[in-house]
Amino acid sequence: MNKDLTVGKPESVLWRFCLPLFGSVIFQQLYNIADSLVAGKFINESALAAVGNSYEITLIFIAFAFGCNMGCSVIVSRLFGAKEYRNMKTAVSTTFIFTAVLLAVMVIAGLLTSRELLALIHTPDDIMDASLLYLNIYIYGLPFMFFYNIATGIFSALGDSRTPFIFLAISSVSNIFVDILFVKSFQMGIAGVAWATFLCQGVSAVLAVAVVIRRLIGIKTEGRFRFFDGSILKQILVVAIPSTLQQSFISIGNIIIQSVINDFGTSVIAGYSAAVKLNNLVITSLTTLGNGISNYTAQNIGAGKIDRIRSGFKASLKLVWLLCIPFALLYFTCGRWLLLLFLDNPTATAIKTGIIFLCILAPFYFVVSVKLMADGILRGAGIMNKFMISTFTDLILRVVLSIIFSKMFGSVGIWCSWPVGWCCGTAVSVLFYRGEQKQNFKNAFSYSYEYRR
Repeated sequence: MNKDLTVGKPESVLWRFCLPLFGSVIFQQLYNIADSLVAGKFINESALAAVGNSYEITLIFIAFAFGCNMGCSVIVSRLFGAKEYRNMKTAVSTTFIFTAVLLAVMVIAGLLTSRELLALIHTPDDIMDASLLYLNIYIYGLPFMFFYNIATGIFSALGDSRTPFIFLAISSVSNIFVDILFVKSFQMGIAGVAWATFLCQGVSAVLAVAVVIRRLIGIKTEGRFRFFDGSILKQILVVAIPSTLQQSFISIGNIIIQSVINDFGTSVIAGYSAAVKLNNLVITSLTTLGNGISNYTAQNIGAGKIDRIRSGFKASLKLVWLLCIPFALLYFTCGRWLLLLFLDNPTATAIKTGIIFLCILAPFYFVVSVKLMADGILRGAGIMNKFMISTFTDLILRVVLSIIFSKMFGSVGIWCSWPVGWCCGTAVSVLFYRGEQKQNFKNAFSYSYEYRR
């Protein structure tokens, strides 16, 4: 199942590698909304509010898990491409050991401060106990969530996007049925929703890690590998910390933008809430494909095949633009009907808000997709300083302009901040990519060469 992304026509290699990643996005979205759907349909409105309220806190943990995933995935990809299999195994075991220590701290800290964290985001008294119960069970399941994410990152690093897709598909579908079983049949309430996620993710994590270990055992190496290496951990953290900060600050930025939107009333909030779910489906898909180009880049840098990166970038643009076309057309022509999937008896203002939001953003999916592919290459090459600059250029502009434009043009001004931020961020990312291309990614290549000496 391991696939070498350093051989073969880049376009064909990326298509075969990235299509299962796109399928994973669909099931990941299904996983994310299952708890809310079951809580709202089979318990009550307060349970739904408690799940949604706790989600703001879980984003903190998800950011750390994403960072560990990307840190391990990029370094393992590079070593796999360089055929440094002994160091690759060391990178995996080093990540596992570091993550176990990090988890011990996070679980203890999370359980001790969960009530204070919920109070910090102004959790209403009537849903505090339910939110606390859900959040605490979620924290108990953090080891499963972290190790599952790391395992999927390792699969991707080995060029295998099919195995994590299968795990995620089975886990997502199972989570829905177990949710309903625990809540409707066993009458467990919101605890049933939380324990269902705990159980399904736990089984998936154990199986995924077991398959990873078996896969690595099957890769022959000369001599014994080290279980922990400080220098490799440092390189993992070089990628992991900025990736964690990126996810964390995106969440913070979205909270600030949400506070600006809240000033325009319930109907605008409802329209935005429905439309942003549709928007997030596209952005999450593009981001996941960007993660795939990171693995492709890292493997080829490890193999010293720098010239394939440019070909891979062009191939990735064809892939994401083909993905953008149906989404843009669908949102332009069927936006009203898609919004009605999320809105029950909506007001005219809510529908109008959602349609305007989608019509403003849809044409610029072709722009932001370029940014995410260029960012994927920068991250795969370990050029994290420039990756962070391009990320924050987009985020800071969107937050600041949403505040300024909202005062000038009303709620429409907020939606206009997205394209401006995306265009400026894309310009910065492409400039950085072209600059590194002219330098032939020398810094990244020299790092890879250190392992081969």
